[in-house]
Amino acid sequence: QVQLVESGGGLVQPGGSLTLSCARSGPFTSYNDRAWFRQAPGKEREAISYISSTGLAAYAASARGRFTISSDGIKDTVHLRIHSAKSEDTAVYYCAAGAYGSSWWEAKYAYWGQGTQVTVSS
Repeated sequence: QVQLVESGGGLVQPGGSLTLSCARSGPFTSYNDRAWFRQAPGKEREAISYISSTGLAAYAASARGRFTISSDGIKDTVHLRIHSAKSEDTAVYYCAAGAYGSSWWEAKYAYWGQGTQVTVSS
């Protein structure tokens, strides 16, 4: 089955940048779309960005401008670049695949990673 593993989280200073990665593994080639969500303590899960199996990228309005999503077709890895990090970006970031629904930010996903912690602090 499909397995998603996030990496790249850690401590970053305010104003700094950080790149997260989501690696996909498994015997099948389905579910090649990918989305990034985050959840901070006391808050509900928030959609960040999405990239389709064909490379079409989309961003949530609240995240547009400070996040960049990209893919590595050969390694089947998707990246999320956080620019100009703010303390509000502190959260657990999750990778998901296999969306089904009309809107990617509200869709259900077949697979989820375990999450990677991002902490923005001096």
